[in-house]
Amino acid sequence: MKQKKLTAFTRLSRQAGFSFEESIEHIEVSRSTGYRYRTGTSRPKPAAMKLLAQAAAARMASTPGWFTFIDLFAGIGGLRKGFESIGGRCVFTSEWDKYSQQTYAQNFPDNHPIAGDIRPFSKKPSLIPSHNVLLAGFPCQPFSLAGVSKKNSLGRPHGFLCDTQGTLFFDTAQIIAHHEPDAFVLENVKNLMSHDGGKTFGTIMHVLQEELGYQVQARVISSESWVPQKRQRVIIVGFRKKIDFDLNALVLPDPSLGPKLGTILEEEVDPKYTLTEHLWNYLQDYRRKHEAAGHGFGYSLFGPNDVTRTLSARYHKDGSEILIAQPGNRPRRLTPRECSRLMGFDEEGKPFNIRGVSDTQLYRQFGNSVVVPMVKFVAENMKDHLARAVQPGAERQRRLAFG
Repeated sequence: MKQKKLTAFTRLSRQAGFSFEESIEHIEVSRSTGYRYRTGTSRPKPAAMKLLAQAAAARMASTPGWFTFIDLFAGIGGLRKGFESIGGRCVFTSEWDKYSQQTYAQNFPDNHPIAGDIRPFSKKPSLIPSHNVLLAGFPCQPFSLAGVSKKNSLGRPHGFLCDTQGTLFFDTAQIIAHHEPDAFVLENVKNLMSHDGGKTFGTIMHVLQEELGYQVQARVISSESWVPQKRQRVIIVGFRKKIDFDLNALVLPDPSLGPKLGTILEEEVDPKYTLTEHLWNYLQDYRRKHEAAGHGFGYSLFGPNDVTRTLSARYHKDGSEILIAQPGNRPRRLTPRECSRLMGFDEEGKPFNIRGVSDTQLYRQFGNSVVVPMVKFVAENMKDHLARAVQPGAERQRRLAFG
């Protein structure tokens, strides 16, 4: 997907964390003038650009940085939020979806543009800044390959250049091979571990451990210890040097003591989120049909004392996997703000910025994301080990952090 180059107006607006409306209000121009600035059909006045640049600089001034990281397949920044919470500074971001880029840019004050397609960068990894930690929520794609042992027996070459060619994991591996970060954290769906009878996951682990030489651990972690949602994800952690970090030994908070749905529900909800009579009848008929056939397909209703199923990227279609019961009325979908809370993006006193993005796109973005408090838990437990991993290269660390 070819990315359209951002105008300077849009880039600075995003760095300042402004929506379009906030930007034109800040520089005191009309909506029509703002549209011309945004599309590049008219060049902004220097005074207006100076105001935006000052707002962007002020926002970026508080950026942390005792270690650096890159954010690949970034989505809306769930992994980033986790590692910023322990003092990391993001130096490169890649996300192909333009709507996710918009949400991401509104929430993170960066002095770098968001790259789109990762493939040009994996072909030339030197385009990516040096970094201590690589974060990647790479999509799971099927690997068309014969087993490594079979290739050995046939005397054929193997390796990630062969085994994973054409997959987005391949692009991740290329970048790791070039930059040799001190550590990486990869995230994926739980089914990655069982995909193709375990062959896909076996290939990934072989590449990371045997070919790239990292000490690698993986664990499936469920989210209900932190948010009222059952969402299982595989977390893969690798260190370049031998470190006594044990991912599987981490004691998770007791899920039975985790929050319930009522803690994230809004008090007043727009009636537009209530299902139409037609859709509600359809979902009920669909459920009865499959129950009669002995299948478990259908909608799921939840109340304030419940923990939901996994929020998916298809939630915008009918919301059937998580419907909120409303006494005396048809059920409703979660609102985008409730989805933000359900995924842990909202922080106390600091709601995640979702302005100017459609409900459909926000549902897709949150459904594709990671649970932020879970990532923060992993990051916090990695922190001391990460500090030891980067500490020996003090001069290299200084160069990475400050250029």
